[in-house]
Amino acid sequence: MSLEMSAPCLRGREAVTAVLERRPPPRFAYGPNYWQWFQHQMDLGTLPPEIAHCRSQLEVIRWLGLDVFSRNVYCDPKSYWFGGLCDVVWDGVGFEEEVRREGQDQVIERRYRTARGTLRERLRFIHTETTLVQEKFLVDDPEAQRDCFFEVLRARRWKFVPERYEKIRRETGDLGLVMAGELFSPLKMLHLAFSAPATTFLLMDHPVEAGEMVTLHEAAQLDLVRQIAQAGVPALISMDNLDTAFHTPKYVERCSASFYEQASRICHEHGSTFFIHACGRQKANLALISSLGVDGLEGVAFPTLGDVELDEAMEISGDRMIVTGGISAQQFEALRSRSEIFAYTRSLLARMRPHAHRFVLGASCTTPYNAPWESILHFRDAWREYGGLDGI
Repeated sequence: MSLEMSAPCLRGREAVTAVLERRPPPRFAYGPNYWQWFQHQMDLGTLPPEIAHCRSQLEVIRWLGLDVFSRNVYCDPKSYWFGGLCDVVWDGVGFEEEVRREGQDQVIERRYRTARGTLRERLRFIHTETTLVQEKFLVDDPEAQRDCFFEVLRARRWKFVPERYEKIRRETGDLGLVMAGELFSPLKMLHLAFSAPATTFLLMDHPVEAGEMVTLHEAAQLDLVRQIAQAGVPALISMDNLDTAFHTPKYVERCSASFYEQASRICHEHGSTFFIHACGRQKANLALISSLGVDGLEGVAFPTLGDVELDEAMEISGDRMIVTGGISAQQFEALRSRSEIFAYTRSLLARMRPHAHRFVLGASCTTPYNAPWESILHFRDAWREYGGLDGI
């Protein structure tokens, strides 16, 4: 069924809200992620003429007539991979940040001065690839720096700034809903501080100390969950990259399950929902994550980038789990013609039709920076053609 774009049912907020409430939406919700793609075109001066006036991802989504269900319409991709609605509050630790240019790249040095010593981390935003990478992890000598890192964990809290959320909420208007992408689980905290490989050694060689780190971070993050949920934000997301290559079921149960379960409960008590960012392989974790009360997974990858088809993920995870995704970097690489994109979209939406009340069409997990503009338009047009629910 084609969508008549002037119809009142096309308001994105109505469609996304219906999905969050597990009600049949007026049509498929389509909440894309053009974060990296848009920043790349902006930085290189290659925005297509039609959207050359746009100065934000939100303006591109508005021009295309799509929905917003996003945790990065407000984020600065050159500063960090997520966040922007909260301030970090330090008690007894001195924090310093230095931003400099190295050629076309931006380099960020962060220092954390504690009574036990100073920790440093370094990030680089690679201009030509519009990608932020970690060049130096905060803890790169665990034996010598473990006590210092404990000081950082004890001193760190977050303060939600409602005015920032209200600003982006007003700008979004009827296009949809903004997720608060401010959270990260205890296991992800260890990955960000030590690296994923070093975290494995930490968990194996120092289980007691690792458990204490998990407990400290969980408490601080649950306090933030309460702040955001109490402010009336409809959806919160933990930015974890819940790939079983790094988040095995064993380590999820050991490090993050308590956080996920408590965060979900707090959100539900305040009429909100709790999501996890989940690109990569998901199949082995689906039943566990669903059992913890988590509302949804954002950016579920399917073969060959992932290991479970979207409709299969719906069935494995029960009758509550919301899934977003369907369009990965692989589709932008393999599907170049309008007819190929239309055929793919029609088949996908036909398979997902029984699950439309728990599905948001979107990225799995981002739109690559080199995606052709014509393909973005073709996916938009295919959704218009096949996104109705009266027949596909």
